[in-house]
Order: sequence, then C-alpha cells, then structure tokens
Amino acid sequence: MQKSIQELVDQGKMLPLMEEFYTIQGEGYHKGTAAYFVRIGGCDVGCHWCDVKESWNAELHPPTDTDKIIEKAVQYSNVVVVTGGEPLTWDMSSLTKGLKDKGAKTHIETSGAYPLTGEWDWICLSPKKVKLPVEDIYDHANELKCIIYNKNDFKFAEEQASKVSKDCILYLQPEWSVREKVIPLIVEYVMQNPKWKVSLQTHKYLNIP
Repeated sequence: MQKSIQELVDQGKMLPLMEEFYTIQGEGYHKGTAAYFVRIGGCDVGCHWCDVKESWNAELHPPTDTDKIIEKAVQYSNVVVVTGGEPLTWDMSSLTKGLKDKGAKTHIETSGAYPLTGEWDWICLSPKKVKLPVEDIYDHANELKCIIYNKNDFKFAEEQASKVSKDCILYLQPEWSVREKVIPLIVEYVMQNPKWKVSLQTHKYLNIP
C-alpha cells in the first residue's frame, strides 16, 4: 500500500471497506428495524465460528474514502451500523463525525478488543474469550451480546455481565451452527436468570443479509 494511502487509513480518513448494504437489523435490541450496514475489513480476534472470515484480512478490502462511505450510507438510512471484522481496529472518529453531521444515528457492533474511538449512539459489545475487551469499553456498552457455543460460555457471559453498567441490556445468542443444541439451554438459562434476554439471528431465518 502506498505510504500516503496508509497514512489516510491510519487517520481513519480511508477505511478498508468490505461491503455495505441496506437491510433489516437481525440481532439484539434493534432487531426488526431498517438500517444501513457498513462492514469494515480487518480482524485479529479469530473466532473459529465466525461467519464472515473473509473480513479478517484487511488487505483484501480496498481503502475507501470515508466521506464516500458517509455520502452513500445517508442516502439509504438515518441509522448506520458499523460492523466487521473488528471496526475498532481503525480510528472511527472521522466516520462517526461525518455521519452525525448528516443527522445519522451511529451504531457499532464490536468485540471491544481495541480502544473505543468515534461517537456512538448505540454500542453492542460482543466479547470474545480469545481477545478480551479493553476495560474502558464496558461502561459505554448499551447492550452486551454473548454468543453461546457450549455450556462453558454461560460462565463467560456472567463474567462479562459483571463488568457492564446496570443499564446495559444483556443478551445470550446461540451460535448459528449449533443452534438446535444450544437454544434449549439458553431458554432454560434465561428462565432461571431473567436479567438475560434471548437474541436470535433473525436475518438468517428471513434469508436476508
């Protein structure tokens, strides 16, 4: 990559854009609502069950002018969800400032593995065991989404829930490939621990992005 382009990427004025699309939010608190998704490439968290592993290598996704991402996004929706990959690998300040200047609400889905940058209206924190969140993000999380792959993940979810604010909404979500096995476990757990809610990947049931 040219040095000049790399400098712009480092500043967040260009970002490795993997894909962008207008769809229905499928998970968590805002499920069922229309939103424009911006998927940023680059992630070294490396979840073995990740369903967008093609996002991991940022070099596969062309550095794109952040202003162009903003201009396109606001043509579709006033709610923009930034996801990845791990979007906080990059400085999100320019992206969120530009979106908010255009009147858009800014949402992010993040593992929290890197320091929080940008100005966000909604932060979905989805922590991963392999690379834990940085401590200062817990207080900012609006929702905590813990993925359940096996029984051990309930303990991890409780550990993470103990770190977020009392106003943070708590979700347990089945990992898609084992959903038939873990959904009954999640249902029983939430019934016994009603501070939690069930989150499903409804976009997959609806067969939309």
